[in-house]
Amino acid sequence: MGRVISIHEYRLKPDIEEAAFELAIHKAEELGLLQLPGLVGHHFVRGLRGVRQGLYAAIWIYSSLDAWEALWGPVDEPVNPEQYPEKWKIWEDQVLAQYLDSKPDRLVYTAYEEI
Repeated sequence: MGRVISIHEYRLKPDIEEAAFELAIHKAEELGLLQLPGLVGHHFVRGLRGVRQGLYAAIWIYSSLDAWEALWGPVDEPVNPEQYPEKWKIWEDQVLAQYLDSKPDRLVYTAYEEI
């Protein structure tokens, strides 16, 4: 079974300074908010070319489908936001929500299983 790689597309509110958003990401990392069971890596990226040029995304890498499902529920039956890990709730509600143009739970994302 391969790793699960989830890509979350971020769109910032029009009045947000990119430097403030990037600083908030690094602070969240320092606080350990992005340390979750089964999450083996993450990357924050900004588009250089293509349809998302200048826009942000996060790449989340989980050790396996089992690890991903333990956090987020089965593919066909995701957990409710109330059941998210506490660190993730803080990440979404207290960090991301200030910067994104929509609720963090409504952002565009795709989870992929590595082949």
